[in-house]
Amino acid sequence: MVYAIKAHNLTKKLGKKEVLRALSLEAPAGTVVGLLGPNGAGKTTTVRILSTLLPVDSGRVEICGIDASAQPGRIRGLIGLTGQFAAVDMVLTGRENVELVARLYRIGRAEARRRTAEVLARFGLDEVAGQPVKTYSGGMRRRLDLATSILMRPRVLFLDEPTTGLDLESRLGLWAEIETLVRDGTTVLLTTQYLDEADRLASSITVLDHGRTVAQGSPTELKSRVGGDRVEFVLADPAQIDTAVSLLRTVGEQEPVVDRSLAQVTVRLGGDVSAVAEMLRQLRDTDVQVVTHVVRQPTLDDVFLALTGSRAAAAAEEAPAARNGRRTAGKGADR
Repeated sequence: MVYAIKAHNLTKKLGKKEVLRALSLEAPAGTVVGLLGPNGAGKTTTVRILSTLLPVDSGRVEICGIDASAQPGRIRGLIGLTGQFAAVDMVLTGRENVELVARLYRIGRAEARRRTAEVLARFGLDEVAGQPVKTYSGGMRRRLDLATSILMRPRVLFLDEPTTGLDLESRLGLWAEIETLVRDGTTVLLTTQYLDEADRLASSITVLDHGRTVAQGSPTELKSRVGGDRVEFVLADPAQIDTAVSLLRTVGEQEPVVDRSLAQVTVRLGGDVSAVAEMLRQLRDTDVQVVTHVVRQPTLDDVFLALTGSRAAAAAEEAPAARNGRRTAGKGADR
């Protein structure tokens, strides 16, 4: 198997804090690898190391078979990077933004114009290409940022939370573009706080916690680790949650999970769904009123909770150093 990204035993300290601890991951060429983890897990640090923006203390990184420590400049000609926030000039037009980056790559004017027109059309921005970026919506700016990142047709693309803050329509549009890039042969490493995003796009996922790898596998493999179906009970009265938990812990396979803000109690089923009827009967007999109940299969959010002890909704990583992260140029960009 050909790997576009190979990282082995990466360790990194920032000040006195050990941010990464023997992290290893691999990305086969032409796939999406998801990198998940709670706040401070080390996701953005990993992206910065793999994209040669940050040196590693120990360990080895290879991008497309090239040693990152020995030849970082060569790697920068093969990769693209989109940081957590769109790094576009608000005063320039969309076309001027892309042409500017093309010229920084030392592309000739005619070729720069041709490639600019190509990527703007690909991302549905050709009709607004002449307008200042300050008039663009958030989704349009993100599409422009991604368009600029693939200008040089990178073999590996690093996307650090590319859809954070976007509405669903904009997210779906970016997902479609990422899937097209992968079909065309690009390898993508994706960090995201949206687990539905990782579930749809990633063929394999690495979960980090406190700088360590706590799980790796396909979405299906990871979900299988947390067992069978769950049943979610929403109660009419949040004050009855403790009563419901006391009852349900005797019939469920694990300790019930409580979300008091939603008046919700979730129980992992030990057997088939026929057990739900008995749970409902016992709750009714103890005068606990259930508004709704839903049986569902495990999700990546269940995996996240089981592995890290936190919900994905609280897992957005603060990474100021990477917020202005930009794709790196090929020639002359080894800084």
